[in-house]
Amino acid sequence: MTENKLTQFTKQQYLNLETYRKNGQGVQTPLWFVEVQGVLYMRTPAASAKVRRIRNNAQVRVVPSDMRGNPIGGWIDGVAQLIPAAEAEWVNRLVKRKYGLLKRLIDVRSRLRGTEYVVIAVRV
Repeated sequence: MTENKLTQFTKQQYLNLETYRKNGQGVQTPLWFVEVQGVLYMRTPAASAKVRRIRNNAQVRVVPSDMRGNPIGGWIDGVAQLIPAAEAEWVNRLVKRKYGLLKRLIDVRSRLRGTEYVVIAVRV
């Protein structure tokens, strides 16, 4: 069943992740992602607002999207889990493979700024 829900993400470059504020209002963010064995993985700065929102409420929604977050499919409910980036370096390698040079340039900027990352794992 999960595999059927995730087929719409095949060959897509972006997904839109909707997290929820404490008042229940949804906040949508387009992100790069990789899918492995029915789980969607995204890397994001650990200090980002979406990470704080997930810590407060792990319920999320996802949809394939364009780079601006415009949906290209149907929304799917999921549960997010935060994983320290050091424990999920394999996700970073998969993201590098998928996004190539642009990902490597972002990594250089992040190292210069000292940005810490976390991996968001979404199970639908």
